[in-house]
Amino acid sequence: MRQDLTDMGIIPDVACWCWPTSKLIEAAVRNNEGKLLHHLAFGVRTGHTGRSPNDRFIRDDELTHNTVSWGKINQPMEKHKFDLLLEHAKQYVRAETVYVQDVYCGADPHYRVPLRFVGTYAWQALFVRNMFIIPTENEQESFEYEWTVLAFPGASVDPDMKEKCSLNSNDYIVLDFSRKIILIGGTGYAGEIKKAMFTVMNYLLPERSVLPMHSSVNVNKEGRVTVFFGLSGTGKTTLALDPECRLLGDDEHGWSKEGVFNMEGGCYAKTIHLREEDEPLVYAATQRHGTTVENVGFNPLTRVIDYDDGSYTENGRASFSIDAIPNAIVEGMVGHPDCINFLTCDAFGVLPPVARLSPEQAAYHFSLGYTAKVAGTERGIDEPQPVFSALFGEPFFPKEHSVYTDMLAEKVRQHNVPVWLVNTGWSGGPYGIGERISIAYTRNIVRAIQNGDLESLPSRTDPVFGFQVPLECPGVPAGALDPKATWEDANAYDAAQRKLVASFAEKARTLNLSELARKGAPSA
Repeated sequence: MRQDLTDMGIIPDVACWCWPTSKLIEAAVRNNEGKLLHHLAFGVRTGHTGRSPNDRFIRDDELTHNTVSWGKINQPMEKHKFDLLLEHAKQYVRAETVYVQDVYCGADPHYRVPLRFVGTYAWQALFVRNMFIIPTENEQESFEYEWTVLAFPGASVDPDMKEKCSLNSNDYIVLDFSRKIILIGGTGYAGEIKKAMFTVMNYLLPERSVLPMHSSVNVNKEGRVTVFFGLSGTGKTTLALDPECRLLGDDEHGWSKEGVFNMEGGCYAKTIHLREEDEPLVYAATQRHGTTVENVGFNPLTRVIDYDDGSYTENGRASFSIDAIPNAIVEGMVGHPDCINFLTCDAFGVLPPVARLSPEQAAYHFSLGYTAKVAGTERGIDEPQPVFSALFGEPFFPKEHSVYTDMLAEKVRQHNVPVWLVNTGWSGGPYGIGERISIAYTRNIVRAIQNGDLESLPSRTDPVFGFQVPLECPGVPAGALDPKATWEDANAYDAAQRKLVASFAEKARTLNLSELARKGAPSA
């Protein structure tokens, strides 16, 4: 390991190389970056409480010009503008202490990417140690990084620089695929670090016939591998962290010709309304030495976390190493999936708790990536709103959607993997009238899918969506599986269903769906 930053043109005041967890926490406390909480987790307020998509850019050059799907999500930045920002960041850091971490992204040695993190916050270096894979002592000796992540929350720009670089705010997240640099300035939200590197992997891996997946993965006692796709709030982390299963990872994975591997070395779990009885493994992991807890309320005197306090943000997060989960698969690699679940949180109460998808329907739902926002989660939202994010993570996929949808369809066909739609949202009516589907019922549904029980049980064909809805499931009342039967007013259900299907169709018209996906659309 070469302890030298001059090859990047970075000359900080002080550089702290690959400090371990305890030393980083000491530095973070000394720097007044946050507070030690009850049970010694480290609590911080990041200013920004979530990602800033409008501030993310990709450098447009010969490599990326024809290989990135440019648009509102993947915004291009010209080379000279990136150079201005990079020089600004280099000048800023000359008077700062930086914390350097050398880590891997990707558990499979065949596909992992070595990266060097350079940041001005000790707690963010701790976050990187939690979220990525730390080299062994032998690997450290010969470590050669390929990518560099520069994270300087204090390096926001003035109005003049903002105008010169055509930024949308004083902050920026820029990916340069040619020089292999991620530059983050102004924002202290640590999720930008992990999602920027995920975007890099999503660009690189398809070239090696690996499908990158915004998913969680676990393995049950019989060794069956389950993949959970889903957007934030759908239960992707909660369901993967089943005490009866072994966790591979909660957010980012690759599916290669050998099997599935975790891209990360930790978890980044939402904490709002976290309950020990519902999520015992996550709850325990949030209250330990080395965990970072972002933007979560706590008692200022006792430093005890208040998981119900969403006054600062509903997007509170806890970052912890995968070894905080007792039954985790720390080597980060398993075989091919035995089943795939598309998670959605349908706040309209229309979709059934579970449905089997045909290959065409799987392609359609993967292309749309549906969930819903409920009233009160964002300013101005007074009733449920449909949300669509292609591939269940559209902001993180830089290539054309068809690259990823075609790969998924081919791998599902090749390995004969059943795909299920699992609704973790509302039943008996929309949000505000009905009730959220019991997590106990959803766990029983997922376990029945994992065990293969649902494949042999009777089902009906939904007349609108066309998918197969089981008539029974172990551990779930039969009446709960038919969403229309749970509504008091059947006509109101039909109206809500028509409205939801119309929103699907409206979104589909904006997408370049494959022929396979078009065949999987609802019939009305």
